[in-house]
Amino acid sequence: MRYGMLIDLERCIGCNACTVTCKQKNATPPQTFWSRVTTTEIGEYPDCRRFFLPTLCNHCENAACERVCPTGATYTREDGIVLVDKDKCIGCRMCMAACPYGARTFNFGDNTTYFPEFEEETPYGKSHEGAFVVGTVSKCIFCSDRVDEGNPLSACAQACPTKARVFGDLDDPDSEVSKGIREMAARPLMEEYGTKPCVYYVGYKGGE
Repeated sequence: MRYGMLIDLERCIGCNACTVTCKQKNATPPQTFWSRVTTTEIGEYPDCRRFFLPTLCNHCENAACERVCPTGATYTREDGIVLVDKDKCIGCRMCMAACPYGARTFNFGDNTTYFPEFEEETPYGKSHEGAFVVGTVSKCIFCSDRVDEGNPLSACAQACPTKARVFGDLDDPDSEVSKGIREMAARPLMEEYGTKPCVYYVGYKGGE
């Protein structure tokens, strides 16, 4: 069992449903986004178009972040999901410097989980108290909590209106994600770094 994801850029419409769903589910601090969609324009008028690139932690097999972590706070589970133990993280940010994908964020101190229009913490905010520690690093967890509960679908994949994301077992050749990678010749970002990412893209041309 090794979890991974397939993202079809030809299906992505840049709606940011993945971004919003991830933030809502995990109640990440202000300005902290584990899932993001970058938008660029390619080509020249009149032959130009918008290009959307959803990004998240790649849960690499050869994770550079794990290799440089001095305390063992970053670790890889048996199912391939890379996590951060907030109780071991000392905030040195070596992992952030090592990650070629810019997938990690640092908690500078604002753990607000309620909306500004409310004068006090909401039940939603209270339910996530203690989830984040000031001075530590966090990132996408590949919905490991859902996986542990027996839910085989990540929140971002479930929320995608165009089904641009497929989440599943890369070790199972018959899984939807494995078939998609194989049949559509998907490939990960920046393979040259040797990190062996577990997130694959369809329609990525590197230089765009």
